[in-house]
Amino acid sequence: MRVLVVEDERRMAAALRRGLQAEGFAVDLAHDGHEGLHMARVGEYDVVVLDIMLPRMSGYNVCKQLRAEENWVPVLMLSAKDGEYDMADGLDLGADDYLTKPFSYVVLVARLRALLRRGGGRRPAVLKAGDLSLDPARRIVLRGEVSIELTPREFALLEFLLRRHDEVVSKSEILEHVWDTYDTDPNVVEVYVGYLRRKIDAPFGRNALQTVRGAGYRLASDGG
Repeated sequence: MRVLVVEDERRMAAALRRGLQAEGFAVDLAHDGHEGLHMARVGEYDVVVLDIMLPRMSGYNVCKQLRAEENWVPVLMLSAKDGEYDMADGLDLGADDYLTKPFSYVVLVARLRALLRRGGGRRPAVLKAGDLSLDPARRIVLRGEVSIELTPREFALLEFLLRRHDEVVSKSEILEHVWDTYDTDPNVVEVYVGYLRRKIDAPFGRNALQTVRGAGYRLASDGG
């Protein structure tokens, strides 16, 4: 899933990006409020991690502006302020969650996954297509009772396709949400789709991951 991190402390921002990438997220960074607001407006993000004390425009105002524009991307606010009124202000302005610094990285990731389940339509805790299931929190993929080992990139690709099951998604959409760069060769998507098919379909005689010629890929909701 694609995450926008808006954090002016560059070392913390870089650490957040490394950690979230290791969990299979695709991560973009912004270092001030104006930049963060612009990126949140034009990008298709699944969740925004938003610091409150930012140059040029506070996180409070970024969140307030997004909600005024009816942009409902889930927002998790980060702040060194731990007062109950500070937290209430953030939530009242439209944030979905609030985490104080210093924070547990394990808790941050768990809260992001909870926001992903709640925001942007139905997001169940375990994603399923027929007898194919993926548990994002426990990092488990099963075909029936058979465990399937995936690399972090394969896991992220399958998670994205399961969240959009029965929809045709283009290579560019997959690159935007599963890879971190926009200039990656689109053919890498085809390569990883092949890797995934050899693990989730071929050994089981299934055809869940389908190519839609000229359009992209679709994961059948019945598991193939």
